[in-house]
Amino acid sequence: MRERLSPRHVLTEDGDVAPHLAEARGLYRGRALAVLRPADTAEVAFAVGACAEAGVPVVAQGGNTGLVGGGVPHGGVVLSLARLSRIRSVDPVGATLTVEAGAVLADVQAAAEAAGLLFPLSLAAEGSCRIGGNLATNAGGTAVLAYGNARDLVLGLEVVLADGRVWNGLKALRKNNAGYDLKHLFVGSEGTLGIITAAVLKLFPRPASRAVGFVGLASPRAALGLFERLRRAASQGLTAFEVMPRFGLEIVLAHVPGTQRPLAGRHDTYALVEFASPRPGADMAAELESALCEALEAGLAEDATIGASEAQNAALWRLRETLPEAQSREGGSIKHDVSVPLARLPEFLERAAAACRAEMPGLRPCPFGHFGDGNIHFNLSQPPGMDKAAFLASWARFNRIVHDVVHELDGSIAAEHGVGLIKRDELLHYGDPVGLDLMRRLKAALDPHDILNPGKVVALSADPPPALP
Repeated sequence: MRERLSPRHVLTEDGDVAPHLAEARGLYRGRALAVLRPADTAEVAFAVGACAEAGVPVVAQGGNTGLVGGGVPHGGVVLSLARLSRIRSVDPVGATLTVEAGAVLADVQAAAEAAGLLFPLSLAAEGSCRIGGNLATNAGGTAVLAYGNARDLVLGLEVVLADGRVWNGLKALRKNNAGYDLKHLFVGSEGTLGIITAAVLKLFPRPASRAVGFVGLASPRAALGLFERLRRAASQGLTAFEVMPRFGLEIVLAHVPGTQRPLAGRHDTYALVEFASPRPGADMAAELESALCEALEAGLAEDATIGASEAQNAALWRLRETLPEAQSREGGSIKHDVSVPLARLPEFLERAAAACRAEMPGLRPCPFGHFGDGNIHFNLSQPPGMDKAAFLASWARFNRIVHDVVHELDGSIAAEHGVGLIKRDELLHYGDPVGLDLMRRLKAALDPHDILNPGKVVALSADPPPALP
């Protein structure tokens, strides 16, 4: 590896390797022989092929911002894609961008903007996460309601396979029925079937007009009613519908400097909504104001405000975006990233919160997130004064409570963060046996020697994943 990649890009010193051994939340810490930093697809292919020949596992990493332990190595080598960061081409006519896997998401967004277009994938880690990891985990974020997940934003891929061969599927075509659509095998596979090295991404017209509102509501059921009304009013112009509970807003105001209460009263539930349009001359603020006035008159909403400037829009979004940071100041947090059919979302929130409170008096549920696409981060803050370690030791108990409700409502226990290690055994518990068998067959077919990110998502061996601390 040193001969091909150069010694400075084969890291073996403890201090150099250490940053690659733990995921963002610190729930898992792994081990690795080395960190490899290839410069291009050919070097990635060489590294993977050599590791396959030697029987050494390979764990690909982008920005290492994952939350489910999927990028944590447990032996073998880490293959960092950080140096594969080029924007290969931008096609304004075809509205596509071809980019290498190590490009930071914010840089991809900026390249699209420079071409007068929009790459809509947006999430909290966009300043450090990398597009290869976004695709490998099928990242979601705040714009799924209007544009879809990462899977919906990719036209073609370049992938290094487990034996070191390179599949060149970098086609910028909107229609291509020439056999199986192989790219969808690798999007969302968390690096277990192949290593994405480049992608052709879809771009969209940039919004010409945008409006952001913050709405106080009596309950999640009222939020669902408001969502239905706004969707009818704006159709595809409804680009975001995020929800947070009263507890969530209160801790943001308490812990995040510079935040201000957007509404005079206190409400059970809050919705952050956004209307946007690429049409020149569109007045989305007027459309949003009209829709919210009708919701207030109908009793669906209790109070509402609309940002009068981009600065005010950003301030309203900050209330939602800083909620995870604020929750970390409240002690231990047990997190669930789940989705259920939209019509059943209020029922899920009511049932799951009641069951968790019954299990542990004083527990503070903090469900928030992408209400409009059915994805909720059902987080649980520890009771005040409780020992943090003792609370986190209850993670498995609350998994069963929350995930049982999700399963009964025909939802998913892994909405946008992936499976990784943290939900691997949960997937075995709740997954369809035929579906799990198909996943194992795919893994065995594409990676028969279990070289790529072994033990994640579905395991070919019976080895249990490392336990939560």
